[in-house]
Amino acid sequence: MHLGRPAVAAVLMFLLSFTISIPGQGNSDIRKSPEGPKILFIGNSLTYANDMPLIVEAFAKAKGMKRFEVKMAALPNFGLEDHWNRKETRKILTGKKWDFVVMQQGPSASKEGRAMLLEYGGLLAAEIRKGGGVPAIYMVWPSVSRANDFEGVRESYRMAANEFDGPLLPVGEAWLIALTIDRSTQLFSEDGFHPTEAGSYLAASVIFEQLFQESAIGLPARVVLGSGRTIDIPSKEARILQQAAAEANKKFGKRASDVVR
Repeated sequence: MHLGRPAVAAVLMFLLSFTISIPGQGNSDIRKSPEGPKILFIGNSLTYANDMPLIVEAFAKAKGMKRFEVKMAALPNFGLEDHWNRKETRKILTGKKWDFVVMQQGPSASKEGRAMLLEYGGLLAAEIRKGGGVPAIYMVWPSVSRANDFEGVRESYRMAANEFDGPLLPVGEAWLIALTIDRSTQLFSEDGFHPTEAGSYLAASVIFEQLFQESAIGLPARVVLGSGRTIDIPSKEARILQQAAAEANKKFGKRASDVVR
């Protein structure tokens, strides 16, 4: 399933790569190599909006974690089929051993979208496993106008996590929980689909907690990203987002520790 392009994506580079060095001590079960873990994000605007992977990096830095490497292959309107067929993505994927590869497609609630998620996610997951990494699936959310698709999104991404035997990162579930706690929480941007900074903060909280198995509770509300951007969430709202991330992971997430081999 293909996504609409948000206005802010007009100047997006076709490939964003960055390496980060972080002092401190981390979870040795995940950080097996001396230089720390390597994480690749594959997706589209729901991944690159608001520099979401850099928020994950900022959380890790706040926790004093070791050096690690993060790269992102995320382009407007791209599904996993597009990435499978894109030589540049395949080259990045197979160019080194990734500890985790976070894969993201659109809501995929339809029969066609689910089939694409399972088929091409499965092909990518096989390549990830072949390279010694773990495929993780980033569950997204439907647009405001298609709120009734939440059940279909949930089923598609649960099926994918089971099919790929990888961590389920239940961001869509966290959105539902956050809105249940406080319906005034602004997770959707003006287009009714892409995330606000709060939405990307929530996504990063879910992903950080699941992959690194560090609680989302108590994460900093204000972070300065490697890009120079500052994400500053009001403290009360940050607590709601952290709570939603923790609850979603506890109820719906498939833990990284259950699938790391």
